[in-house]
Amino acid sequence: MKIQQQHPWPATAEEATIIQQQLRGDIIKEDQLGAVQRVAGVDVGFEEGGTITRAAIAVLSFPELQLVEHAIARRPTTFPYIPGFLSFREIPAVLDALEQIATPPDLLLCDGHGIAHPRRMGIAAHLGLLVNLPAVGVGKSLLVGKHDEVPEERGAWQPLQHRGETVGAVLRTRVGTKPLYISLGHRISLLTAIDYVMRCTTKWRLPETTRHAHKLASG
Repeated sequence: MKIQQQHPWPATAEEATIIQQQLRGDIIKEDQLGAVQRVAGVDVGFEEGGTITRAAIAVLSFPELQLVEHAIARRPTTFPYIPGFLSFREIPAVLDALEQIATPPDLLLCDGHGIAHPRRMGIAAHLGLLVNLPAVGVGKSLLVGKHDEVPEERGAWQPLQHRGETVGAVLRTRVGTKPLYISLGHRISLLTAIDYVMRCTTKWRLPETTRHAHKLASG
């Protein structure tokens, strides 16, 4: 697939903050997605002591959740590890991997956060904007915000609140496991994001998109 747009990749957190502030107003927080027939998982790992970024894309059929295409890309890591700025460390390699995908997916599920982020610009929001695709952040741990206790039943969720705003949902995808942190990234509403995460999750805690992409990213 062809990448829609890029921006200069910064070297410092100060430069990255400026880019995040410039982009955050472009996020579309409502549903702008058509028929979803291909969902893609996005995950990133690191090799050689973190000096090489390894990005993986796993494209699954929907709703069957069968792997139909995948890509792996490696490139030197150029941005330091700084919480809140991980997209600048990871996305360059993700874009390389997406360029290898023959048919653009209809929805991206990213291992990380969307607008549940200090500056509302986690990897799902950042990537969704750059490739102009609907994107959802599926985080395994809390980055920002507070929430009430999530009931134990599968599909139960509580709003994730940060600075007086609902920035995501804390979602129980499987009974007896820790919840996931779901936030919209781009061109999708929170309720629709929750629905697709649940429909992509079978017997495990993580959606199948994430499970496939993680295996590819971690080797």
